[in-house]
Amino acid sequence: MTEEVLADEASVLEQWGQICEQLKTEIGDTAFDSWLKPLSVGSFNNGVMNICVPTRFMRNWVITNYSDRIHKIWQKKNPQIQNVNFIVQAGQEPVVSRGLCNPTCRSLLKKISSSPIPQNIYQSGIASVAANANEGSLNDSLSVPLNPQYTFDNFVVGKTNEFAYAAARKVAESRNISFNPLFLYSGVGLGKTHLMHAIAWHIKQQDPSRNIVYLSAEKFMYKFVRALRYKDTTAFKEQFRSVDVLMVDDVQFMGGKDTTQEEFFYTFNSLIEEGRQIIISADKSPADLEGIEARLKSRLGCGLVADIHPTDFDLRMGILNSKAKQLGLELPQKVAEFLATKITSNIRELEGALRRVIAHSQLLSNHEITLDMTQDILKDMLRSFDKRTTIDEIQKKVAEHFNISVKEMQSSRRARTVARPRQIAMYLAKQLTSRSLPEIGRKFDRDHTTVMHAVRKVEELIMEDVSLAENVETLRRMLEA
Repeated sequence: MTEEVLADEASVLEQWGQICEQLKTEIGDTAFDSWLKPLSVGSFNNGVMNICVPTRFMRNWVITNYSDRIHKIWQKKNPQIQNVNFIVQAGQEPVVSRGLCNPTCRSLLKKISSSPIPQNIYQSGIASVAANANEGSLNDSLSVPLNPQYTFDNFVVGKTNEFAYAAARKVAESRNISFNPLFLYSGVGLGKTHLMHAIAWHIKQQDPSRNIVYLSAEKFMYKFVRALRYKDTTAFKEQFRSVDVLMVDDVQFMGGKDTTQEEFFYTFNSLIEEGRQIIISADKSPADLEGIEARLKSRLGCGLVADIHPTDFDLRMGILNSKAKQLGLELPQKVAEFLATKITSNIRELEGALRRVIAHSQLLSNHEITLDMTQDILKDMLRSFDKRTTIDEIQKKVAEHFNISVKEMQSSRRARTVARPRQIAMYLAKQLTSRSLPEIGRKFDRDHTTVMHAVRKVEELIMEDVSLAENVETLRRMLEA
């Protein structure tokens, strides 16, 4: 009898390992590490599987966002599991450590949990406050997860971002409304989302009773459309207009969505009138947002507008040294200077390069990080940076090829002799650069939906028109040469 019970427990643990692997693939490393990696398998009795969660705060979040998916996957693997229950039990010893795991499941769980969780949410000071505070401090039904690594302490300040940092810090620390709204904008990967998360964490830590909603503009639209579909707009309005702090990321994606903009406009006005804090981020200033109504642009720009400029050499050096310090590594000065000189586009690519070098050093060679090793590991990445094509170059080449001027390409003319080269240039910009659709659109004085249409149109034409396909391929080879 005992052996049968042990076999069942080992089987359950193996299934949990497989479920974790699947969820990690579905939701990504960051969300998995923050919310699901700290979970452990508890007891299994009468068809009910107990999963241990370190804090009540985390338990509520997991139940709201992941419990249905976990239950559904597990039932497919094991029909005997009728329900999955999440219990708060910090320090619970996982079944794997009690010797009840077969080699297969041990391998799976070792892959998931062998490395420590960096700055994980339940070990940080912020999380301990959130766990013991009012559970309404972050509105789980509306908000998206906050990255536990995106705090003010982990934000490296330099000349290009010091104003935005100071504004964000002021809003987070002030008991009274300082700037309303606070509008942060920058290009991709320069830190505006980091500052948004940092503000939310700081407010939660300082005053856990405040009701914070942090979400993307895309999720706001989804919630609103869903409310319209189910004729539940009253509840939607009550949810959003009862918050203390509303934070909306990437508001540029509301461009062209007139009905959503109207609802957001009324929500915005209601919160401002009641003295509630609003914090917005976008990829450009309020005045430059495309597809946004004039009255909403006016509201967005009536508070404090703070931009984050591209990084300079000193800031990139600071970021590299800070990240290395967080990982407990000593980064050679020459290596840091090399990376800071070569990778200038954005912070995400810089950090990605550093992680890649560290991973090779630790996992493969176990050698000291050197300049030669760094150059060898990143040679493909550096080659792409050295040969990176710009949108300006694409416009110039396409204009020359079709015997028009760049100015005509950027104009409002719709004649096919101008419109088709414009669409091809947009298509090549999407294929050959890492720029976002809004960034490409700005280069052509168009919005991102126009770029999307152009890309789809050229893709269709390439399949139908041999001559056009040859032209596009010729231009690609010229630009990549």
